[in-house]
Amino acid sequence: MAPRVLVSDKLSETAVQIFRNRGVEVDYLPDLGKDKEKLAEVIGQYDGLAIRSATKVTEKILAAATNLKVIGRAGIGVDNVDIPAASKKGVIVMNTPFGNSVTTAEHAIAMMFAVARQLPEASASTHAGKWEKNRFMGAELFNKTLGVIGAGNIGGIVCDRALGLKMKVIAYDPFLSDERAQKLGVTKVELDDLLARADFITLHVPMTDKTRNILSREALAKTKKGVRIINCARGGLIDEAALREALQSGHVAGAALDVFATEPATESPLFGMPNVVCTPHLGASTTEAQENVALQVAEQMADYLLTGAVQNALNMPSVTAEEAAVMGPWLKLAGHLGAFVGQMTDEPLRAINILYDGAVADMNLAALNCAAIAGIMQATNPDVNMVSAPVIAKERGVQIATTRQEKSGAFDAYIKLTVVTETRERSVAGTCFADGKPRFIQIKGINIDAEVGAHMLYTTNRDVPGIIGTLGGTMGKHGVNIANFTLGRAKAGGDAIAILYLDEPLAPEVIAELEATGLFQQVKPLEFEVV
Repeated sequence: MAPRVLVSDKLSETAVQIFRNRGVEVDYLPDLGKDKEKLAEVIGQYDGLAIRSATKVTEKILAAATNLKVIGRAGIGVDNVDIPAASKKGVIVMNTPFGNSVTTAEHAIAMMFAVARQLPEASASTHAGKWEKNRFMGAELFNKTLGVIGAGNIGGIVCDRALGLKMKVIAYDPFLSDERAQKLGVTKVELDDLLARADFITLHVPMTDKTRNILSREALAKTKKGVRIINCARGGLIDEAALREALQSGHVAGAALDVFATEPATESPLFGMPNVVCTPHLGASTTEAQENVALQVAEQMADYLLTGAVQNALNMPSVTAEEAAVMGPWLKLAGHLGAFVGQMTDEPLRAINILYDGAVADMNLAALNCAAIAGIMQATNPDVNMVSAPVIAKERGVQIATTRQEKSGAFDAYIKLTVVTETRERSVAGTCFADGKPRFIQIKGINIDAEVGAHMLYTTNRDVPGIIGTLGGTMGKHGVNIANFTLGRAKAGGDAIAILYLDEPLAPEVIAELEATGLFQQVKPLEFEVV
């Protein structure tokens, strides 16, 4: 059955056609996002929801979204999506951070020119029939120092354009590496240094608790006298009241803002001030950018729904289509390992430790971790998936540790999963052979080679005669066919295990009959999702 997507905001016909061309059913209802009640009424029919900024995806909407797997935002900002609620629901939230990067960067450069040369006021004056040539004395950008706060994708483009204007560019970004700074051609500095040196300051960071009011009253006081400030990123990064005071005192020579603390901004302490350029959040408003993000979100959502590829997700590690193809068996294996220990563990977890050995250690470990954690959590909550599992684990205080190591044994690659509870540790390891089928290769430190099936039986016992006969005889007595039978032991006469791959689930009376023999320390039926 083809996945279904609802487009509840305006997207181009070309973007909508991408879904159809890829084999995804799509309903284009561009005004539905404005009707919360109607959206909640129909959202349960869809696997995907494509939006811009008009649709508000609240906890109530998500509660009604019984089949929803992915939300795609055509654009960067996801303020209109309750991401924590989506994560708990297991819904991936994607945005399109690169489709409007050039457009937003160009707007920042345009705003810098506008405030440097007072273009809006000069234009209004000239339109009014005045000729105030001496009133609008500007400043050159050439050889001036531009301070870029946030040198990510958009900030990096701004740096490139500014260097083309022969400006000196300094950048503050805690995540900016020395190599990246060198490649950009900028000087990496601390924030206070940037504030003291910059003739122009432009902001390109997301709104977080750490960046809120990053240009506070105290920060503005540290800036160079005559500085000009540009914000085309997010409202709330600047203390607008403090900026007004700095403009009135003459400490700040000018400001250009495309974003405001409250939007739509119908009033602001900065409105009406001389040499303050304001635009109504136009950073991404070009024909090219709007089309780019629409096409990008359609491709990303179709890729996920059809191939499992995850791009630009805000609540899950990204997995490219190429990675998904290569990692598919390993993602299944990680999930099976998690499912094994999850079904075997009936007390609260304290820690999950995952070891990646050999070739698998070079894969996307963040995604593999999510698969393993989901496998564990699904034992007690079947609705958990790769998105919601890490959130639930964190809420429960479970510590997650990942280790990678070079090939250390007979297998080219394997994964070993260990869970720690208050009273014990339990571990299981597995690998994928050339046939792509996941296999368990070690349980409780005992080596085995067991193919994973939908219905399995796991037993532990002392290594004594009669185990095979008892298991085989009991299955035959009850008409249960054994597809595969694997034994392993620590040493002769020591601890031993058996794993049976069965054609059907075991009835409770079969389990009870095996337990009644007294031969087994543990008799545990297991279920795995095998596609």
